[in-house]
Amino acid sequence: MELGKFNELEERIKNLAEEYVLLKERNVELEGLLQSKDEELGEAKHQIRILREEKDTARTKVDSMLTMLSDVKVP
Repeated sequence: MELGKFNELEERIKNLAEEYVLLKERNVELEGLLQSKDEELGEAKHQIRILREEKDTARTKVDSMLTMLSDVKVP
C-alpha cells in the first residue's frame, strides 16, 4: 500500500512538472506577442502623430488661403 501512495505521488509530481513546462512555454509565447503588439502600438501612435501634423499644416494653409480670398473684392 505504501508503494501505491509513492507511485501516485510520483505521478502527480510528474504531471505538475509537465504542466509547469507547458505554462512556462506559453508564458514566453505570450510575452513575445505582447512585445509585438507594443511595437505595433508604438508605430500606430507615430503614424497618428504624423497624420495630425499633416492635418494641422493643411488647416493652416486653408485658413491662409481663406484669409487671402476674403481680402479679394468681387465687383
